[in-house]
Amino acid sequence: MKMSATQFLEWESKSITLLAMSGAGKTTLANKLPKEKWFHYSGDYRIGTKYLDEPILDNIKKQAMEVPFLRQLLLSDSIFIRNNVTVNNLAPVSTFLGKLGNPALGGLSLAEFKRRQKLHHQAEIAAMNDVPEFIRKAEDIYGYKNFLNDAGGSVCELDSPAVLNTLAQHSLIIYIKIPTSLEQTIIDRAKSDPKPLYYREAFLDEQLTKFMFFKGYKNTDEIPPDEFVSWVFPFLFQSRIPRYEAIAKQYGYTIEADAIANVKTEADFIQVIADALAKQP
Repeated sequence: MKMSATQFLEWESKSITLLAMSGAGKTTLANKLPKEKWFHYSGDYRIGTKYLDEPILDNIKKQAMEVPFLRQLLLSDSIFIRNNVTVNNLAPVSTFLGKLGNPALGGLSLAEFKRRQKLHHQAEIAAMNDVPEFIRKAEDIYGYKNFLNDAGGSVCELDSPAVLNTLAQHSLIIYIKIPTSLEQTIIDRAKSDPKPLYYREAFLDEQLTKFMFFKGYKNTDEIPPDEFVSWVFPFLFQSRIPRYEAIAKQYGYTIEADAIANVKTEADFIQVIADALAKQP
């Protein structure tokens, strides 16, 4: 969706999609907006509670079945297990994605890792395609005039023009660009606390081949799970930048993360977007 700053300011029911890498401040920004006026749609939350709910639960049950005490209770229906995904706690989703590497250290085989990656890819597409319906429901059912789509950091990896067209038709796409001065800080933070991530399969295959050769591993089961995640993150980070920029150029607008960090109120948020629309063709 393209519009002028004046059109945006006069837009009675604003629907905005935020795109950014982890650490750019999307969720922090969403939490600054008045909850009684803005419907907060989290793509990752939708993935965890709708599209990966059963696979996540199956994974938890599989782990529980390895414990004799819990195995007997599960088999006799004496206990039940359920997910507790929240907007602020997406650990079940990342735990399901897992890390490639030595199974004895909690890693996943390459085949299982890729299976889960594909499930996440399908789930993220479905979650983004749900946005138009949630925009409607947010207003029709709950009375929200404004809608914020906090999209996952891997939306730029989906290679799905149809998804981007859907988002652009129903929302104003804003890419929050991390300044070059902060890139290394985010990379260092991710390397010190490696978390499961989604990778495009072509990117994964290319980088894994380089990693295995560089480290001298013959089989992915030899890899300590955190090692590949830490090694590959800088390459993933750099590969996503041009993808985000291309999306913003074709479908939306770019705002620097520094400007987003200075947002304190809803009025600040509206103004920083209006300013960005005024500056960009």
